[in-house]
Amino acid sequence: MAHPQTPFRPVRRLLLASFLTLAAGFAQAQSGTPVRILVGFPPGGGTDAIARALADKLKDQLGAPVVVENKAGAGGQIAAQTLKAAAPDGHTFFLSHDHSISILPLVTKNAGFDPAVDFVPVAGFATFANALAVSGGTPAKSVAEYVRFVQGNGGKDTIGIPAPASIPEFMVGMIGTRYQLDLQAAPYRGSAPMMADMLGNQIKAGVASIPDFIENHKAGKVRIVAVIGDKRQAILPDVPTFRELGINGLEELPYYGLFAPAGTPAAVVERFNAALAKVVAMPEVREQLTAMGLTVAYQPQAAFAARVKGYTQSWDRIIKASGFTPK
Repeated sequence: MAHPQTPFRPVRRLLLASFLTLAAGFAQAQSGTPVRILVGFPPGGGTDAIARALADKLKDQLGAPVVVENKAGAGGQIAAQTLKAAAPDGHTFFLSHDHSISILPLVTKNAGFDPAVDFVPVAGFATFANALAVSGGTPAKSVAEYVRFVQGNGGKDTIGIPAPASIPEFMVGMIGTRYQLDLQAAPYRGSAPMMADMLGNQIKAGVASIPDFIENHKAGKVRIVAVIGDKRQAILPDVPTFRELGINGLEELPYYGLFAPAGTPAAVVERFNAALAKVVAMPEVREQLTAMGLTVAYQPQAAFAARVKGYTQSWDRIIKASGFTPK
């Protein structure tokens, strides 16, 4: 006859394993070992500023130092590959917008990572709008005026973008088609060097996120003249959407979120998720992120994972329909 407690041994083992996982997560949080937040773009850009704003508050919630580590290059590809190679111990996370996670694998033959396999979505915390901005060295204060400016210069212009084969690059093509202009996208290694050339009037226009442009827009050094989305942005109520200008297909807003290496214990992910939720709920943080041009919209793990999947599928259809060939 079997021992009467035998059927419960698997349950005890499961409970013990769960306890050990929770204990490991607690020990990690209390160890004081720095938590790295990887950023795929250089210091000084919008994504870097967002990461530093969150890191400053996360350290108090996690009880450990939180450092931002810039792994710039290839539109976030280097940072993504760094995350893939990182130990799944709760010490490394990747703060990214849609480009590195949803777009790079669609436009690159071998990105060196598969987000669905190599990463764990932790949480989303904001959406944002990409925008067309003109430099202060042009007379244009609207898309119509920019179009006339380009027409007066032979119908050709070069528009800066933060990364090659990105949504901004596809947007440049859509703008050129709409207004019958010869517009060429000039890819940079992030928004910061692109912005430097815009401020120096080396390029007359750029397409990037509102967080990349907003401070210089407020200072009158560049002018945001159109935004994506199905409605105008609260921070830019006088700036029309591309849909208002007759350019359709740019209604869905990109996301910002955090990711961990595959295999990171669920308890560690949940703890970081809870810490992020508290930080994003802080009035001063919401105010800071909103001032950067974000729409703060916290999403827990399951909802964020579904958002990433749906967004990726939508742009997969758009990119294939454009005839773009992955490189």
